[in-house]
Amino acid sequence: MVDLLLRNATIYPGDAEPGPGDVAIDNGVIVAVGPELQHGATRTIDLEGLSLAPGFVDMHAHSALRTFEDPILTPKLLQGFTTELINPDGMGPAPVTDAGLADRMTQLALSEGRGPAKWPWRSIGEYLDALDGTRPAITLCPFVPHGAVRDAVLGGAQRAPGADGLRAMRRQVARGMEAGAWGISFGLVYTPGAYADRDEVVAVATEAGRFGGLISVHMRGESHNLLEAVEEMIDVSRRSGAPLHLSHLKVLGRRNAWKLEPLLEMIDGAPADGVNITFDQYPYGAGVTLLSALLPPWAHDGGVKQMTARLRDRPTVDRLLQALGDPDAGPESFYYQCGPEGIVVIDCGPDGPGDAMGRTLAEIASARGVEPEQVVIDLLLETRMSALVILHYADESVVKAIARHPAMLVGSDAVFAATPHPRLWGTAPRFLGGYAIRDRVVTVREAIARLSFRAARRVGLDDRGEIAPGQRADLVAFDPDRVIDRATYDQPELAPSGIDWVIVSGAVAVDPNGPTGERRGQIARKNG
Repeated sequence: MVDLLLRNATIYPGDAEPGPGDVAIDNGVIVAVGPELQHGATRTIDLEGLSLAPGFVDMHAHSALRTFEDPILTPKLLQGFTTELINPDGMGPAPVTDAGLADRMTQLALSEGRGPAKWPWRSIGEYLDALDGTRPAITLCPFVPHGAVRDAVLGGAQRAPGADGLRAMRRQVARGMEAGAWGISFGLVYTPGAYADRDEVVAVATEAGRFGGLISVHMRGESHNLLEAVEEMIDVSRRSGAPLHLSHLKVLGRRNAWKLEPLLEMIDGAPADGVNITFDQYPYGAGVTLLSALLPPWAHDGGVKQMTARLRDRPTVDRLLQALGDPDAGPESFYYQCGPEGIVVIDCGPDGPGDAMGRTLAEIASARGVEPEQVVIDLLLETRMSALVILHYADESVVKAIARHPAMLVGSDAVFAATPHPRLWGTAPRFLGGYAIRDRVVTVREAIARLSFRAARRVGLDDRGEIAPGQRADLVAFDPDRVIDRATYDQPELAPSGIDWVIVSGAVAVDPNGPTGERRGQIARKNG
């Protein structure tokens, strides 16, 4: 007897050819795979007409605090994600100091959620213990966020760490790795991570690499300085010895589309230099960021209070208005690359202005009778720096060209905004049902391998990502004729179709009626 028997599926084992068969599961683990299994079972599910894949792995998830509000992580579970990598972009709830707590809570409120009213942690280990208490439905794999480490040691100031500061940062990284982190994440376009020079990045990456950790990085640039940013991180990986994973790889800005070919050539050439490299991508030509990220790094120096004071100082505002249209004023120059017509406000925080939601900066400016650059300054003050925007930055052809590359894995980079990006609900089915089944950008086998087996092994998760005896029973049953994303920019909270069953650790977490309430996820710790 086994707990669960899945019959008559077309089984995609992970990174092998599919075939018909049954799967027997007991105590959360796959115990047998094959045709016409003879096991008795407490429950049997007939999957006739459906395909069965290992549970999907989200390589870039902003779920660090969301499980305190929604432990089911409903939009992600309904896509078939059963494992997520959290604390990307150098951002995370820990480590944090008493002095930096208020700013950190404000910084993460829109991207990660608010978490409990009072954070009972300061260290990464304490944070993971609290997170474990939420009993999530999806497994969460934490990274050490470099920006949080820098803030805890140096505060938000734009300054070099010095020898003592660098030693303290390395100690924090080591403690995070000892607590169970799977690597270190960088957000070199966000402050305070943007203040780090290359030697600092190498030093802390080396510390993570000492524990077998992976580098996950939002690079220093994805637009006019894209190729230089990739070169920097290849050099960091080579010098630190840690394998490299580039976050949400893209060519930001249509005027930079010519950089696609040299970008992919650099990635192809990295292994010859001894660099183990992969990247993740979401299958959309638009991204999400904080409105404050449109400002150059110097405007962020000192944290929220000092930035607010700058936005009320007329000479400084005049300087910022000029910087918004300057391609060399910041690491990304989002405003210049996308234009006010390509930037849409999707969240203004709890007390923000009602006239901005769902509208472009150009539309808001027209309605208010001011220049779009001034709207950026005004909205930051009106929302107390708590505003999110969607950036429309690339044509679909460029996105698909990147998706064809064999080093590509899938990351949603989805935030739980008031009006979210559709990738919150649609990333995995869009890649599987849209890019693979319908558009044939990659084969179905290839799409499933990237969503499951290769992603799990890339992180170091050897207990999942494959439908084989001894593997954790994280599984997704989908209808190949119906699987597709339904979320759009106008209606971003529509659940996908064709994801009929999601099983986490042997428990049915999603059935054809939706989430069941089962919560068999875990806080997976690499060295725990």
